[in-house]
Amino acid sequence: MILLPLADVFVPDGDEARRQAAEELSKQEYQAAKPTWFDEFVTGIVQWFVNLFTQNGAGGVAPFALTLIIVVVIAALVVALLVWGRPRASRAVARRRDLLGERDDRTAAQLRADAERLAREQDWDAAIVLRYRALARGLLERDLIDPAPGATAQGIAREARIPFPGFADRLHDAATVFDAVRYLRSPADEAAYRALASTDDDLRSAAPVLASPEAVPA
Repeated sequence: MILLPLADVFVPDGDEARRQAAEELSKQEYQAAKPTWFDEFVTGIVQWFVNLFTQNGAGGVAPFALTLIIVVVIAALVVALLVWGRPRASRAVARRRDLLGERDDRTAAQLRADAERLAREQDWDAAIVLRYRALARGLLERDLIDPAPGATAQGIAREARIPFPGFADRLHDAATVFDAVRYLRSPADEAAYRALASTDDDLRSAAPVLASPEAVPA
């Protein structure tokens, strides 16, 4: 180790020391480490919130602040329920996507339009499958049925008989045609499609019968 004579060591005076310290702190690495205005803002809010629950910070205000926050949270939950509905709505959306064994986001109107396009192409099998799905989706969109996940065509037809008792036979026939084409691979024809489309159209314009909560499909 080399020892310098004390006389050769430069000791800055007060002003020079402050100047050198300012130059050192102005370097980029020190500036980057400084908290930003946003950091200071967030820190101030957090500290204010903590002080609400300390007797030293807010005295008798702490119990009032806690009560106020609880009231605000409850009010927010009530507003959320009014705006977005009950959790049941989420389950209904999932059921509407999974309809008759396939996931499909199309509306009833879109399904009908696609079915009519296939009918013009004389693809009666595909047209019947889509038209029955349109019928079921239309009932779902009107909140007239609430089928369980995996409900069959006949199950939907039985449930639809509650708001539309006068359509019992036609609903049964429509579901039978759907099952025959979809699962039994029986070839369909124009007459079968037109009958199903007529049932769907008549259901759209028919007024549902309000059933009692105890009513269940036979």
